[in-house]
Amino acid sequence: MTKTKDFQRGYLNMELLRFTTAGSVDDGKSTLIGRLLYDSKAIFEDQMEAIERASIQKGEERVNLALLTDGLRAEREQGITIDVAYRYFATPKRKFIIADTPGHVQYTRNMVTGASTANVAIILVDARNGVLEQTIRHAYIASLLRIPHVVVCVNKMDLVKYDEQVFSDIQMRFKELSVKLDIQDLRFIPISALHGDNVVERSNKMNWYDGPTLMYLLENIHIRSDINYIDCRFPVQYVIRPQSDEFHDYRGYAGRLASGTISIGDRILVLPSGMTSKIKSIDVMKEKPDHAFAPQSVVLTLEDDIDISRGDMFVKENKMPETGQDIEMMVCWLNENPMVMNGKYAIKHTTNDARCMIKEMPYKININTLEQNEKDKNLGLNEIARIKIRTTKPLFYDSYRRNRITGSIILIDEGTNNTVGAGMII
Repeated sequence: MTKTKDFQRGYLNMELLRFTTAGSVDDGKSTLIGRLLYDSKAIFEDQMEAIERASIQKGEERVNLALLTDGLRAEREQGITIDVAYRYFATPKRKFIIADTPGHVQYTRNMVTGASTANVAIILVDARNGVLEQTIRHAYIASLLRIPHVVVCVNKMDLVKYDEQVFSDIQMRFKELSVKLDIQDLRFIPISALHGDNVVERSNKMNWYDGPTLMYLLENIHIRSDINYIDCRFPVQYVIRPQSDEFHDYRGYAGRLASGTISIGDRILVLPSGMTSKIKSIDVMKEKPDHAFAPQSVVLTLEDDIDISRGDMFVKENKMPETGQDIEMMVCWLNENPMVMNGKYAIKHTTNDARCMIKEMPYKININTLEQNEKDKNLGLNEIARIKIRTTKPLFYDSYRRNRITGSIILIDEGTNNTVGAGMII
């Protein structure tokens, strides 16, 4: 029992890395994920038996590891990924959440969804085809979403006889492209997902490559500095008032630290009221730590009795967010109905609800060439543009570059309650 508890405690305390895969259709995204799961012993026996049977039924020569992630029937029949498939696994060093996103242009919104919380983006390039328009599109979205680490996996090296020159040419072409983008950390790995070369085990067929395998990189890449620990941002999600004999006067504020750290005794400022107080206690499950840090979910109590409700935000006076109603952002349109200029939409920003009007669209991005189109004022499904909105009340925000949580907004159609846009504040 003690060993079980120690294992559970160790598992819960393991660092979590989220990564997303992207690439053109048939570049091997699902096969790569299947290979990662298979070679890292993260597949249950019954799952393996199921994909072996499915592979035989489809007349495959070998076990098709892509079937591990292509869970939808339509995907299995077409052999493509059309939805975001999430998979979870762990190694002795880290826990992982994988988002396998679609390659088709009409599913750009799915990639935005899957990549929005990722630490690492794996962009697959077919060694035979090189850098394509889809590659440019996915690199741009990774840059737009401020994914801290981008790993370009040049796949299907077995089909080009493991030629070093092919890999070098693709590497050079992608580096030329990345000059136009904002990518902080860029890596390149030559792989064969089908045969497992440089995925989990090092390949003996590419001795000219002296870098890490993909799994080694995922297990060891430094991600702690990806979180903003400087600016304290605590959006209040819920006010806890037990009103029991044991906790008669308890008033706690539950939420998740979007960024920064907080300690008992810290002076905080409550927005929008501007009232100040000090942190009296921090509650995490049944523990009472002296401090907390992003992205922990905690309950905070204050030394003073202040009128606070959902949507308010705790910050520190020396690190204030922007406050305003006129906001400029990049938006990816997620709905079949186009954006309505001067239209009114509901918005969600952290735990805050408000409404807004679309005031202006300076330009739309040609996702294939990365050029700015200032003439076309129509924004449809999967398109990306820069827009200006006016909100019904002030929001407390940071640029998306500085804080991916307080810098993001979602737009909602008030009639259908459907999410129609994902915005990144400039």
